[in-house]
Amino acid sequence: MQDAHVLMPDLSSCLSALPSQVSRVSYFAVFDGHGGARASQFAAEHLHLNLAKKFPSGDPENLDKLIKKCLLDTFRQTDEDFLKKASSQKPAWKDGSTATCVLVVDDTVYVANLGDSRAVLCRLEAAAEEQKKSVTLALSKEHNPTIYEERMRIQRAGGTVRDGRVLGVLEVSRSIGDGQYKRCGVISTPDLRRCQLTTNDRFIILACDGLFKVFSAEEAVKFVLNIMQERSVEQKPGLTEEDVRFEVACQQLASEAVKRGCADNVTVILVTIRF
Repeated sequence: MQDAHVLMPDLSSCLSALPSQVSRVSYFAVFDGHGGARASQFAAEHLHLNLAKKFPSGDPENLDKLIKKCLLDTFRQTDEDFLKKASSQKPAWKDGSTATCVLVVDDTVYVANLGDSRAVLCRLEAAAEEQKKSVTLALSKEHNPTIYEERMRIQRAGGTVRDGRVLGVLEVSRSIGDGQYKRCGVISTPDLRRCQLTTNDRFIILACDGLFKVFSAEEAVKFVLNIMQERSVEQKPGLTEEDVRFEVACQQLASEAVKRGCADNVTVILVTIRF
């Protein structure tokens, strides 16, 4: 198991001070390691701490721009720190990891991702609450060497793409770690997406590619919605009925991916949205 994950519904304990116009910050992340678990573990332990150090404070006018810059700087710093540590080992560590991070600032979601872990949002169509007609929104973009822009960057750096992999080996074109591929065009610059949450939004699924090898994003969302509509649910102390349903849905989604034969690690986070 080379995956790691982080759940921080309240990140403010790590922040020295929140910007004056912000009342709550949450952070959720999935890291899918390859070549070992050290890069994914390092990112899980350090990325949110780097983010907290760089997070804007005071009363900034251009908060959106500053948060995006903070995310870009955080990913670069985390990658540099891991590569420094990896290269100082004997023999040098060759581990790498994807990263998909969901940062919720009040009712705005920022998603930063590298590699092929994904985040998707379930939004119910307005005025269709009764029918539960859902729309699935992709909040992240996959990075693999077969995508034209990714392949061009790798080739310009002197690398090659064979059998859909960098140098015929690495399946992702952006990652944390993977020091031996960084000179071949593999980068740690995340793709950034911003999404304004609405009262029609139910949940975000954050998962590694083990889930999406056997589920489309739409199938995964419908699977969770079906479990949310099941009538009988065992009560648990301290949890609402909805909390229990989400917990069951998350566990069953991961179990179903394994049953369908994904033959990979499966990590799933289900982030519920309430106004």
